[in-house]
Amino acid sequence: MVTTINDDMFTAEVIQDPYRYYGRIRDEDPVHWNELYELWVITRHDDLVWLTRNHEQFSSAVFVNDPRPAYPAILESDNELYEYVRNYQGDQFIQHDRPDHLAMRKVVHTYFTPKSMEEWRPLVKSAIKDLLDAAEENPGDVDLMRDLAVPLPVLVIAEMMGVPESERSHIRMLAEKLLNIGRGEPDRMRLLTEGMQGMLDYVNPLVDERIVNPKDDFISVLAGGEKAGVFTRQQVLVNTSLLLLAGHETTINLICNGTLSFMENRDQWDILKSDTQGMMVRATEEALRYDPPVKSIQRLASEDVEMRGKQIKKDDRIRWFISSANRDPSKFENPDTMDITRWPNPHVAFGAGVHHCLGATIARVEGQEVFSALAERYPNLEAKNLEMEYQPSITFRSIKDLPVSLS
Repeated sequence: MVTTINDDMFTAEVIQDPYRYYGRIRDEDPVHWNELYELWVITRHDDLVWLTRNHEQFSSAVFVNDPRPAYPAILESDNELYEYVRNYQGDQFIQHDRPDHLAMRKVVHTYFTPKSMEEWRPLVKSAIKDLLDAAEENPGDVDLMRDLAVPLPVLVIAEMMGVPESERSHIRMLAEKLLNIGRGEPDRMRLLTEGMQGMLDYVNPLVDERIVNPKDDFISVLAGGEKAGVFTRQQVLVNTSLLLLAGHETTINLICNGTLSFMENRDQWDILKSDTQGMMVRATEEALRYDPPVKSIQRLASEDVEMRGKQIKKDDRIRWFISSANRDPSKFENPDTMDITRWPNPHVAFGAGVHHCLGATIARVEGQEVFSALAERYPNLEAKNLEMEYQPSITFRSIKDLPVSLS
């Protein structure tokens, strides 16, 4: 008999362990209507893939085309700020459907080809070495989030954006404010809009410069899209902040969640240590499956659709949960077991279909090089605390810190 499912997805229990909660929904009611937040919760791997590949029926323009209030509820005094957020988010290219999405993605894709992203590997390896060398200077106080997971993607993204080293702390500060997009605090709009406006103010003069003197960086690519009439200036600015957020938080989470998973599964750490170069690719893929950086993505139904006997109405909110799909027993053998020898590994940590993550290659490069470097340098690496505190986000799977012992 199906028992009542608590629809509050922001309880401490659900934030701490989404796998038990969404796994239960997957088993009992895989297309679940969440009454509290008025949205459909999709939890099975095959359903998620089907949704992503039928993009005509499920719109990505969730901020532009959804007039309903924010969820969870925000302060009534911040409703005007939420309108600002809706307009800001709506200018991201991932918030568009075809044909606009295709035209925008083509411009951005010229920068994010797998071959060009692979060329960043030497810089990533060098940066990891420098960061770990610096961390060793005070081995009694090493926090892998603070000392490695945060500065590494900030460094890479700053290089992609052409941001000087002296301004990277400012970029990190803005990124932290932008992370409020997926959180549940009722006052989250204030910090979120501060981060958004801060990005616009920071990037605008850089775009002016790149319009006249283009460089080999991401902002120049977007500026070229503006000159070609594909992007407006506002879209250039907003999509620069998308790079900062998407390439920043997800990589932090991959590094921290993956390292923590290895610390909790020492047999897998031993396998990785035995052949770091040979196993780093599969180890990274399993880290992405086992405890993925992104928990869920939202869509809007573009038309009436039936799924598993449920009637999804046009304009209904839909949220698919990667956390659940990546542990679907109908797709993965022993899904709750970390196994870095698992192959093939058809996880959906980067989504699927026309909106498959453009930054997947560079995220993989960073994950591979971090896990191999840690295993080679610190074979006895241990987390000082396996009971982590997680950010209250429905979008990201983010721990707050990761103190470790190097030996």
